[in-house]
Amino acid sequence: MNNRISKIPNNVQDRSSVAWKKLCEYIDQVAQNGTDEFVPREALGDELFAQIFTLPESIGKLNKVKKIGLYGSNLKRIPPEIGQMESLEYFDPYTSYDLHWFPFEIYKCKKLKDSRISTRALYGNYKNQMGFPRLDHNPVRYFGDNLKCSVCEKELTYETTNQMWITAHVGTDTIPMLANLCSKECEQNLPKPLKNYVQIPHKGGTDLVQPPDEDELWEVEMAERENSDKVEPTEQINTEPGKVKLDVSKLSILKLVRKIWEK
Repeated sequence: MNNRISKIPNNVQDRSSVAWKKLCEYIDQVAQNGTDEFVPREALGDELFAQIFTLPESIGKLNKVKKIGLYGSNLKRIPPEIGQMESLEYFDPYTSYDLHWFPFEIYKCKKLKDSRISTRALYGNYKNQMGFPRLDHNPVRYFGDNLKCSVCEKELTYETTNQMWITAHVGTDTIPMLANLCSKECEQNLPKPLKNYVQIPHKGGTDLVQPPDEDELWEVEMAERENSDKVEPTEQINTEPGKVKLDVSKLSILKLVRKIWEK
């Protein structure tokens, strides 16, 4: 299990760089031409695209774009304005390994039906369970001094927002999202996470208990089978399903067996 938790970086982008200015110009062109694809690598070239660590807030005006291509980017975050891209159908930041989470606003892209996200790089993914940074003393700051409630869009400041993590399904992936909330009511209106993910909105931190990852689930299954084979038939009759006591000491051995078996 990977429980690595790192501080969330803020002010990740040099907004005076040539790369940033070229990206902003490209967004203006796409908005003006009504193009249905947004693929900045093709417009900027590899060298400049590698210097982009977030997208401009102006992506919110790309209301005709159906496809975002961000394959192999160095992006560290996506701005909430992505939620204004009402025509977005396909979102592809595959192999963008510094993208560990997304703004909740992407959930508002109701036409988004397909995505390609490197889920193993995400906070709280059931395959690796990388830890969620704690938000109480490590707030996420977007560009500017003001923001909006992720649910009702009420105007907020960083002093009045309540930031929480929530994991939900978007496109064809289940991803962790950061929600800025103005009230308990908006918190209750967040979507229900799928099985194998933390089931409530939360603040993250090392004390957060996550469901077992895929390796642990496999180990438990194998241990249950082994214990079940050892139990006498009369004992099996009197044992409640799922209540067989596991020999935890054998889990590491089982993991090794699995690794060999997979090869």
